[in-house]
Amino acid sequence: MDTPATGLTFRDATDADVDALVALVESAYRGDSSRAGWTTEADILDGQRTDPEGVLEVIKSPDCVLLTVELDGRIVACCQLEHRGDHAYFGMFAVSPALQGGGVGKAVLAEAERRCRRTWGVREMHMTVISVREDLIAWYERRGYRRTGRTSPFPYGDERFGIPRRADLEFELLVKKLG
Repeated sequence: MDTPATGLTFRDATDADVDALVALVESAYRGDSSRAGWTTEADILDGQRTDPEGVLEVIKSPDCVLLTVELDGRIVACCQLEHRGDHAYFGMFAVSPALQGGGVGKAVLAEAERRCRRTWGVREMHMTVISVREDLIAWYERRGYRRTGRTSPFPYGDERFGIPRRADLEFELLVKKLG
């Protein structure tokens, strides 16, 4: 079966992409639109996932790339890559809910890892995932990431990261050695 992942193009985000990227990230994680895909956080968080200022900050940062993924000229996925010394950080990952489950996320993650190895020469990719997101953590584990058991607190009270619907949220660090 041919998947949407075969026609993807990758590029660095620009200032002109900010509104489209905010809309993409919000659609993948918040509200009823996010329920069309499997990455929704609608049951654990209300409010926003990101905002134009946060996206622009990533685009402008000299140590970051906001990898933008297009299909037929339309932005369908993105991820943040940040150079942090001996490793890279992977964040702000979003795939359009209508395309989830079709191989797009897998292709984006593979391209992100390849770029971080090539551009920065790093040997590890780090990411943090909300620890109650067992399905998402399992997806990353199938792609070679391992749970470290190292956690950091969820920023309760900072609505830039959402409004929690439960009191047990924290981030867990996942790590993958890069070839």
